[in-house]
Amino acid sequence: MTGRPTSVRRRIWAAAVAAVLLTAWPAASPAGAVDDPPAPVTGSATYFDALGSPYGGCGLPQSELDSQDFVALNVYDTPGDYSFYPRPLTGANASKAGLWNNGLNCGRYVQVTISDYCTGVNDGAPGQAFCRNGSWVSDAYNGATLTMLVADSCGDSNGWCRDDRYHLDLSKPSLNKFVKNGAPVGDMYPNHWNNRHVTWSFVPAPGYSGDIRIGFMKGAQAWWPAIAVSHLPNGIHGVEYYADGTWKQAQMNSDMGQSYIIGGVTQGATQFQIRVRDASDALLNGGRVYSFSLPASCGSQCGADYTAASYTTTTPSGSPSPSPSASASASPSPSASPSASPSANPGTCQVTYQVASSWQDGFTTNVTVKNTGTTTWQNWTVTWDMPSGVSLVSGWSATVTAGGTRWTAKAPSWATNLAPGASASFGFQASGPSSPGASGFTCS
Repeated sequence: MTGRPTSVRRRIWAAAVAAVLLTAWPAASPAGAVDDPPAPVTGSATYFDALGSPYGGCGLPQSELDSQDFVALNVYDTPGDYSFYPRPLTGANASKAGLWNNGLNCGRYVQVTISDYCTGVNDGAPGQAFCRNGSWVSDAYNGATLTMLVADSCGDSNGWCRDDRYHLDLSKPSLNKFVKNGAPVGDMYPNHWNNRHVTWSFVPAPGYSGDIRIGFMKGAQAWWPAIAVSHLPNGIHGVEYYADGTWKQAQMNSDMGQSYIIGGVTQGATQFQIRVRDASDALLNGGRVYSFSLPASCGSQCGADYTAASYTTTTPSGSPSPSPSASASASPSPSASPSASPSANPGTCQVTYQVASSWQDGFTTNVTVKNTGTTTWQNWTVTWDMPSGVSLVSGWSATVTAGGTRWTAKAPSWATNLAPGASASFGFQASGPSSPGASGFTCS
């Protein structure tokens, strides 16, 4: 009843990347995009011990991740074919891309819900059925949830990484952190694991605030400025850099989806300007420009695995705004047009409710609440009405509860107060129809 151990292949690949970083490496452009799966989807789940060293598949050291609850997505979608193909997947191999999508799903979050337990053999053997000589059964751990960061890739030659399109490889230390009834389950691993089914979907970064982080990778220099971009509201699909009077598309660093090779504002310069596109291909913060230099600690070449860079920002209109890496509030890009629901206390708060995704008999939402008053809103709480026939499955970035048709979201323990003008976001998954939506929002 064990999971999949940390991939030796991935460790070797990460080490090879570290060696190549010392030379100029023209990274290939990513292949065509793989559409997001309908939400939610169900697949098998395995575990791995830690990211490879020095970098995980997304191009960041494990210590630099926003969350230590992280997952790997499948590099390949090749049922029955366990061969290795060159990465990134381009040309004739582009059709073999799994949900890793050549790194384009790096930096996104997934909400994972525990599903059925296998009573048989579930070892991912090539060409063999999952859960052989047994069946999938529901137990006390079904429904436990955790929001996790996409930080690595699963390209091994086994059934999980090749045959199961919606397979997730989970960080082993996270297994007992899944939450049910308001508390971590604590003892799902090892005796109640056996590579269970999970149900999952992409979600915006929970409780996002601040702005992106930029760091230089080992070997970065004026002629090979390799950066890693993290702390993202909704993943990263591209970086553009300003050089010689025009914006240019940066190349991804192999398929490490949060690492890009940029250029200086002039050839060989150590001053840089970039802008970033998220998973919806929208420019972050309306096209905010981030200006920074090669850190003095790097000298002529960065020796550390990751060297953080401070930056200033400029709005698209040209007005500079100080932004030491984390002061601005950046909101996740919505996937549908939101509808604003005014609170019962005008002038105090505003609530924006959005159905992020829906399917037969279920949906997920994104909700943003803003303090429109003049004083700090302590221990913020929002209540609202949901139609009859809708039931709560799970919530994230707030404590969401349902009492009949009246639902409540309370501030998470790590962000209990909202300053004047500040916003907080949370979400939930529900069963039942998504229309008509929520109504009667009240802030207290």
